[in-house]
Formats: sequence, structure tokens, C-alpha cells
Amino acid sequence: MALWDRFKESASTMQTQLMAKKNDLKSGAFRDASMAMCALVAAADGTVDPAERQRVAQLIATNDVLQNFAADDLQRRFDENLNKLTADFAFGKVSVLQEIAKAKKKPAEARAVIQIGIVIGGADGDFDKDEQAIVREACYTLDLPPHEFDL
Repeated sequence: MALWDRFKESASTMQTQLMAKKNDLKSGAFRDASMAMCALVAAADGTVDPAERQRVAQLIATNDVLQNFAADDLQRRFDENLNKLTADFAFGKVSVLQEIAKAKKKPAEARAVIQIGIVIGGADGDFDKDEQAIVREACYTLDLPPHEFDL
């Protein structure tokens, strides 16, 4: 099976797993960490193009797991994190990883945050090396083994 086919199957599996946990993913820590993860993946290559912003906006509007939260609140949190990253990526990344770390106390939330990062990373059909590296770094922040997510 080609790498891309394996990735698409993995992203689909992760979305199914997220849906199974939807009722457990209602905390403010999960909300904050998931939007921080979206921003981090969108800015992984050092630039954020309009298409990346659009993919996250679409995820916010359509992802069943994120329906637990108000879309405008999620968008605002995503934009705030993205602004930190675009102003100064290195400094912003520290702050954004602290937001992601909020999900560390609950393993189900921590895993869901990583899964959202992978879904966002692959939304354009190419989960590139920069995106994989940033999600791997988030795994370490959350004390999760990257190999659990094929990273």
C-alpha cells in the first residue's frame, strides 16, 4: 500500500476514533489545545497561506467533535495562536505548545489533540515533513510516544 493511501486510511481511522470520544472531549483544555494544534500545523512551514486558514475554518465549521464549542470562539482562539506564530515563530511556538500541554492531564484529550493535528496536516493531501515534525514535537509535549501515531 502506498504511503499516501496508508496515511488517508490512518486519518480516516483517527476521525472515527475522535467521533467515538466526542462526548469526552468537552473541556476548555481540549478546546484550547486543539486550536493551538491547528495553528501550529498551519504555520509548520513558517508561512500561513489563505488555503491553510480556510482548511482550519472548514474543520471548525464541520468537524463533529468540535461542535461541542462555539465556532466563533474556536476561530478566535485559532487566530490568536496563529498571530503569535506569525509575529515570532520561535517565541510563539513556546506559547502555543503551552496551550497544547493543557491537554496532558487527560490521555484521551491528549491523543485527540494529536489526531486533530494529523487530520489538519493531511487536509491538503500532503502531510509534509514540517507538519510531521511539529506534530511529533506536540507528542513529546503531551508525553505521548510519536510512534503510536506513525510519526
